[in-house]
Amino acid sequence: MTSLSDRLAVAGKDKHNYNKKDCNQTCFGGIQMTERKPIRIGIIGSGNIGNVHMEVLKKVPEAEIAAVTDVYLPLAEARAKEHNIERVYESTDKLLADPSIDAVVIAVSNEWHAPIAIQALEAGKHVMLEKPMAINLESARQIVEAERKAGKVLMIPHQLRWEVLSQAVKQQVDKGALGHIYHAKAGWMRRKGIPGWGTWFTQMGKSGGGPLIDLGVHMLDLSLYLMGNPKPVSVYGATYAEFGPRKKGIGSWGTPNWDGQYDVEDLATALIKLDNGATLSLDVSWAALIETDSQPYVHLLGSEGGASIRGNKGKLLAEIFDRQADVDLTIPELDEGPRVRMMRHFLSCIESGQQPITSVMTGYTNNLILDAIYQSSQTGNEVKLNWDIE
Repeated sequence: MTSLSDRLAVAGKDKHNYNKKDCNQTCFGGIQMTERKPIRIGIIGSGNIGNVHMEVLKKVPEAEIAAVTDVYLPLAEARAKEHNIERVYESTDKLLADPSIDAVVIAVSNEWHAPIAIQALEAGKHVMLEKPMAINLESARQIVEAERKAGKVLMIPHQLRWEVLSQAVKQQVDKGALGHIYHAKAGWMRRKGIPGWGTWFTQMGKSGGGPLIDLGVHMLDLSLYLMGNPKPVSVYGATYAEFGPRKKGIGSWGTPNWDGQYDVEDLATALIKLDNGATLSLDVSWAALIETDSQPYVHLLGSEGGASIRGNKGKLLAEIFDRQADVDLTIPELDEGPRVRMMRHFLSCIESGQQPITSVMTGYTNNLILDAIYQSSQTGNEVKLNWDIE
């Protein structure tokens, strides 16, 4: 096994300045997009995250935004005008009935993820489904069954996997440079960041949870990916709601509804045990009296080397002759961005029929862990994971 120390000189020279061609080969298994008719995409949900996807798609010539819809039709009409989208449908049913649409992006509130994803798959559409994949494990199981029956591509857009720093670390892990990764520490701590107090964000029945399902799902997904996708086997966790119920810790995302309700957590912590003996610790918050830069972070602890990512900074860590030998990872100035790479991967999978890196089973895995953390918090006990779907 080649140690990280042996690779530091090379890593230090190139600083991981990936160009577009290199990233396509690394991220997409060498699949090259060929000249063809653009894949026609329908956008379901015209809110903030839906608009992000529209902005990204305009940068990807392999796709075309064919239609848009939203439960609030004037918003869909405004987005269509802004992005020069040909058709506005007054309902999801009518958009999915359009035979010219190849795939859809589902960017709606969490409670509608499973119903709309299943409907889209049954309509013969490929699906990019916003995180979390489902509001709970049972809904996630239904999506898995529908995806397998439909034989279409379903991808969860966990954009943190597509960051340059994440991919640089993943390369080293795959080469064995970190040795055995025995522990990972991940989190995303916000001091004052409760979104949309009183709206669907803060209602368990509509969102499925607070920062754990909102931020924690990203960190779980990225950590397991960087660790080499070991299988989670048990969870011990706890959740707390110290600020939200008192209408404190309010952030700038979303418009509060002070007549609404708050019945989700504002902090969650967990320890996940994996089948290779490794462990993963997780801490996430929307509100907490802690000094924080509010950046997502992952630290990998390996027998031969370590890696650290925090926001847009990364580092590989090793020792040579009992001295620290670390390399800073940098993002190229002309980097096209993680969401563009992610979208190209989705389109590539549609073309090739391959499973996306963030497949339906990665979404199921995340939901399995999330449900177990909530269950552990309620019972005070460790929860062993039941893999009833493989």
